[in-house]
Amino acid sequence: MKQVTIYTDGACSGNPGEGGWGAVLIFGEKRAELSGYEASTTNNRMEVYAAIQALEQLKEPCEVDLYSDSSYLVNAFEQGWLASWKQNRWRTAAKKPVQNQDLWERLDALTTKHRVRFHKVKGHSDDELNNRCDFLATNAIREQRELSRGT
Repeated sequence: MKQVTIYTDGACSGNPGEGGWGAVLIFGEKRAELSGYEASTTNNRMEVYAAIQALEQLKEPCEVDLYSDSSYLVNAFEQGWLASWKQNRWRTAAKKPVQNQDLWERLDALTTKHRVRFHKVKGHSDDELNNRCDFLATNAIREQRELSRGT
């Protein structure tokens, strides 16, 4: 099984507001960068969506180390939140509907296809690849604004 390293990040200008996401995928000597924009979203949605977009790029089942500064994303897997939500029919421990269920279902399917290990990194620190993902995410928002203004 191929080994892939993925870094992801999401950003939002206002929360909710305009959002962007970025990802860096590394396989051997190859490196790919992805980013995108959403007109109206939340930071948490962009964090999860970045992971989905990155994993969807993989053409065959892979072993993945996925790095994110999002506790929301990492803890859903590492602390068993996702398993509990599914067991409780997409309800939180407080019996409320799980936010972003549509994205969690997509990500859950992808983590069934691939062997994914989630790693929490400190955001806005000295992690070069996390900082690159942050740039890609915020730049996607900036570029869309410039397009909208016609500059």
